Amino acid sequence: MAFMEKPPAGKVLLDDTVPLTAQIEASQSLHSHTISTLSLPLPPKKLIGNMEREFIAERQKGLQAYLDVITTHHILSNCELVKKFLDPNSYSVNYTEIALQHVSMFFRSEPKWEVVEPLKDIGWRIRKKYFLMKIKNQPKERLMLSWADLGPDKYLSDKDLQYAVKLLSSCSHPYIYKITFATANESSALVIRPFSEKGTLKDLIYKGKPKDPFLKKYCNPKKIQGLELQQIKTYGRQILEVLKFLHEKGFPYGHLHSANVMLDGDTCKLLDLENSLLGLPSFYRSYFSQFRKINTLEGVDVHCFGHLLYEMTYGRPPDTIPVDSFPPAPSVFVVSVLESILTCEAMKNGMPTVSRLLQMPLFSDVLLTNSEKPQFKIPTKLKEALKTSKECIEKRLTEEQKLIHQHRRLTRAQSHHGSEEEKKKRKILARKKSKRSAYESGEEHSAKYSNSNNSGSGASSPLTSPSSPTPPSTAGASLIPPAPPPPPLPPAAPPPSTEVPAQPSPQPDVSASRGALLSSIQNFQKGTLKKTQTCDYSAPRIS
Repeated sequence: MAFMEKPPAGKVLLDDTVPLTAQIEASQSLHSHTISTLSLPLPPKKLIGNMEREFIAERQKGLQAYLDVITTHHILSNCELVKKFLDPNSYSVNYTEIALQHVSMFFRSEPKWEVVEPLKDIGWRIRKKYFLMKIKNQPKERLMLSWADLGPDKYLSDKDLQYAVKLLSSCSHPYIYKITFATANESSALVIRPFSEKGTLKDLIYKGKPKDPFLKKYCNPKKIQGLELQQIKTYGRQILEVLKFLHEKGFPYGHLHSANVMLDGDTCKLLDLENSLLGLPSFYRSYFSQFRKINTLEGVDVHCFGHLLYEMTYGRPPDTIPVDSFPPAPSVFVVSVLESILTCEAMKNGMPTVSRLLQMPLFSDVLLTNSEKPQFKIPTKLKEALKTSKECIEKRLTEEQKLIHQHRRLTRAQSHHGSEEEKKKRKILARKKSKRSAYESGEEHSAKYSNSNNSGSGASSPLTSPSSPTPPSTAGASLIPPAPPPPPLPPAAPPPSTEVPAQPSPQPDVSASRGALLSSIQNFQKGTLKKTQTCDYSAPRIS
């Protein structure tokens, strides 16, 4: 495939900085294993009884913890081997071979360049490859070629992209690393720079060698030591100055980290200006995408500067973001700047601008001796295209932050409802609700019973029976005495009012469930009853 050939149709642009997760669902017996050189919580093995169900379950938990550490480790989670293991379908392409094809086609049209050796895995990006080069008529001078695929934030048209990438070689600034040659097509870009034996700012902090692989140099450093205060102040001021220059030019960056800062003597120079043009995701995207206040590329640069300053001060990246407390630093002014960028309060209320950072005591008294005049002329038409591209990049970031925020709320709610404490609360509430429902249904039944007995003119109608056609109420019976029995007959039976089963006399210890009935009886007024005359037919009749 020629270098200027178009990419295949339907190509998917993945964001490699999106964290991947893994959940162990089953186990399988294999006869191979890999030994890791990093200090990771790999569960212990067992020679005898290693197929027992209890041991497999215990080891599965240990392996899950091992995977969780890898997927949450910032450098390891972006490693190509990890991505291929967790998502083999998306990362099955051999990008080294693709890069070699593009570079070979480039050398056919530019025969003055020659490859010395590939610089294997010196960067963290999966879709970006590096080669050590030389010019044929200058064999001692070494250059570095970088080839990169297009990313998900590529919003420039192909024509604007090619023009903007070629324009980078004309940029001149004391704190921007010089680009010797740059070109791009519809699918990738190729940039050539001078190779520095001194390496990057990250190499200085971690005591690494420029040609060593990224994981070997930075993943597990032997010695952790920050820079001196004067170096922190000088390097920080220089980096802020170049960020301010790019912001004023309307040129989006968003890719600041210590491996993108080249050292040239005592001067820091920014690398990889082409990344934002190609739409590549930022090294710290998995961090700032968690905070909705960081929604502009200027804000991204300030956040990334906070990471860089922390790394220069303590010799290592922060363990978590946001940072709750900071270890002792060479100056209180350093901690003051870090607190304004990396704390939880800064994430919620907003961070300072680059101009505000330059005015802080840590950087305001630094004298810059470089007298080179910056030059970077961007045509008006391209400025408009860059502005539109910047807005699109920021819009995608905002949408991603919104999705992350919604997912976080859902996960928090599920975790809350699934906790043991919450389950107990729900059981208690369910019991209370059940008791309340039973109580209310009992009261409703009593009220209905009372209403049926007190309907009409305010007095209850007694139930009838075969032996008692028209029995009076209890209250009525107490007002009208029964008729005396005739002399020749035996004494009459007691009055029917004492035998009415439908309406027992109220008791002082009536239960709460019969409260409505008791209230109706207690509020009864005898004056409302009409006087009646009772005819007793219960006595035997002799004809």
